Amino acid sequence: MTAAGIARLAGVGRAAVSNWRRRHADFPKPVGGTETSPAFALVEVEQWLRDQGKLAEVPLRERVWQQLSAHSAGAATALVYAGCVLLVVRERPTGWLELAAVSDERLADALPAALEEVLTARLGADRAVRTPPATDLALSVPLLRGTAELAAELGASQAFEFLLGRHLDANPRQYALTPPGPAELMATLAGPARTVLDPASGAGGLLRAVQHPEALYAQDADPELAALTALRLALHSDADIRAAVADTLRADAFPGLTADAVLCHPPFNERHWGHDELAYDPRWEYGFPARTESELAWVQHALARLRDGGTAVLLMPPAVASRRSGRRIRADLLRRGALRAVIALPAGAAPPYGIPLHLWVLCRPGAGRRPAPELLFVDTTGLVPDGGRDKLPWPAVQSAVLEAWQGGGEQPGVSRSVPVIELLDDDVDLAPARHLSAPAAGGSAADLAAVRERLDGALRRTMELTPPPAVPTRVTARTLTTVGELARAGALQLWAGGAGTSPTGGPVLTEHDVLSAGAPSGTLPDGPPEEPVLTEEGDVVVPVLGGGSVARVVDTATAGAALGRNLQLLRADRSAIDPWFLAGFLRGTANNRQASSYASTATRLDVRRLQVPRLPLADQRRYGERFRALAEFEDTLRLAGRLGEQLVRGMYDGLADGTVLPQ
Repeated sequence: MTAAGIARLAGVGRAAVSNWRRRHADFPKPVGGTETSPAFALVEVEQWLRDQGKLAEVPLRERVWQQLSAHSAGAATALVYAGCVLLVVRERPTGWLELAAVSDERLADALPAALEEVLTARLGADRAVRTPPATDLALSVPLLRGTAELAAELGASQAFEFLLGRHLDANPRQYALTPPGPAELMATLAGPARTVLDPASGAGGLLRAVQHPEALYAQDADPELAALTALRLALHSDADIRAAVADTLRADAFPGLTADAVLCHPPFNERHWGHDELAYDPRWEYGFPARTESELAWVQHALARLRDGGTAVLLMPPAVASRRSGRRIRADLLRRGALRAVIALPAGAAPPYGIPLHLWVLCRPGAGRRPAPELLFVDTTGLVPDGGRDKLPWPAVQSAVLEAWQGGGEQPGVSRSVPVIELLDDDVDLAPARHLSAPAAGGSAADLAAVRERLDGALRRTMELTPPPAVPTRVTARTLTTVGELARAGALQLWAGGAGTSPTGGPVLTEHDVLSAGAPSGTLPDGPPEEPVLTEEGDVVVPVLGGGSVARVVDTATAGAALGRNLQLLRADRSAIDPWFLAGFLRGTANNRQASSYASTATRLDVRRLQVPRLPLADQRRYGERFRALAEFEDTLRLAGRLGEQLVRGMYDGLADGTVLPQ
C-alpha cells in the first residue's frame, strides 16, 4: 500500500505519514515502489498503527481495496476477477456459499467452472470477459473471499461500484469518464428505450444510466474497460448484456443491430480513426468525414445503428459545430432531419473539463417521415456563476435542458428553435451562442436600483465594522503549542477531507468555498455509502494547498456539509479552546510560513505544525471576539466588492443595450 493508503486507513493527511516515517524508527520499511512513491506491506502497517493506538480495526472495504490495488496481475485484472465472483454471488448465492466453504486450493480449482457457467448465461459465449484459469485465481483467493464478504455488507452491485470507483479515481489520467450528471441527462434525452448501444463505452457510465432496458450493447477498444463495463452492467441490471472488444469504426461488433437509442462519449480529435481504409464504408450516408472530423464519423456510426425513429445522443467538442471541414455533413444532417438539437454545456460538466462541451441529439429519419423544420439550440453556459466548475449548478443546467427539449418555448439567452433554412448558409455554423437572442444583460432599472441599495447598505456596514486604530504595545514572549500537540492532548480532533460517497449525493464544503466564504457548493460522488467527514458548528476548516493564510469557522448554515478535498478540519474541545481564537491565530502569516512545505511545485500546509499561544480560556475568548469582528468586516468587504462589480457590469450593459438612459 502507498502512503496515501496509509493516510486513508488512519484518517490523517499524507504529511502525517511522512512525519511518522521520519520520527519513528520502527515504522515499517518500504517493500516496493520507488524512492518518491514507496509501497508498504499492509500487514506490517496495520500492526504498527495498532501498536501506536492509531487504528482499532481495518474496515473491510479498505482491506479489500488494498488487496486489489496491490495484486500482482495489476489492479484492473484483479478487479475483473472480483467482478466475476460478485456476479456468481449475485446470480448463484447458494452456489457461492457452497464454494466458499471449501479450502482455498479447492476453491481456486472449482471456481472456473462456476464462473464459466454464470458468465455465459449473463454475457453470452462470445464475450469481453474471459474465464480466468485456476492458476491465476489461486493467487487471488483472499481477495475473492474478501470481495464476497463486502457484497454481503453492501450488495454485489454496490461492492463492485465501490472498487471500480476507487480504481478509476486512482488512475484519473488513464480514463476519460462521463460523470453521472451528464450521463443521466443523455439517457433522459434519448427517452425510453428497450435496446441501447454505446459504441465507445469506456467504463460503462452511460449505459448504467439507462432506466429499465431490455438489452444493452457495449463496445470498446480497451479489453480491460470492455470487461469491466460488461461486469458492471450485469451486476447493475437484469437486461441482456453484450460487450465486445474492438475498434468500433474499423471493426464494428454489431453490424446488424437496430437499437432504439445510442449513447456515446467518443474519443475527441482522433487523426487515425480509419480515414484511409474506410472511404467506401456504407455508414457514411451524410458524407465521407474528413481526416480531422473523427467525431462526425462517430455521429454517422450512431445513426447507422439506430432503428428508424431511434434517438442518438453524443457528447461532442464544441469545434465540431463550426469547423469548415465538416460543414457539408452538418448541412446534410439538417436537410434530412437527422440532427434535432445542439446543447452547449458549461465548462466542467465532463472531461475535458476546461471547455464547454456540446450534446448533439439526433434521430434516424424513417421512410415517410417529414424532416424536422427547426433545430433546437440550448446554451447553459450562462447558468454558471463566477467561480468555475466547483460551483457548477448541475440541477439548474439539467432542468433548463429538459424544459427546452420538452417544448418549453424560447428562453432568451438559453434556448431557441431556429428554422433549418436559416442555418444552411456557407458556414452551417451550429454553435448555440451564435443563434440565441441575448437577454437584457444589465437587468431592468429596478434591478439595478436594488443592487445599488444593497451596495449602499454594505458600504455603511463596513464603516461600522472598520477596526479601530491599532494601539502600539510592547511584544511580550508567549508560550506556544502546536496543533499536533493539542491533538495528542485531546484538546482538539483533526480530520482530512476528501473521502466519502453517497447513494444520492450531498453538499460538500470545497476549497473554493472556504477561500471565497461561500456556501457549500460541491456534491458527494455517487456510489456505495462511504462515511464522509461532516462539519459541525464551531469547527475550524483550513485549506492545505496554495500557501495562503485562511481559516474558516463553520456557522449554522454550513454545518452538516461534508469536508472536501485539500481541507483539514479542527474540532476543538470548547472547554479548553475557543474556536474563533484558534482560527484567528491559525491565519497568522508568519505561522503559515513556518508550517508550509516548499518541496514541490505546490505549497502544502502541515496543519499539525501551526502554533497557537497557551492562554486561559477567558483570554482566548477576548481574542476570539476580536477575530470574529474582523471576519465579519472581511465578509462585508467581500460582499460590497461583489455588489459593486455587479452594479458596474449592469450599468455598462444597460447603457449599451438601451435599457438604461444616459441621464
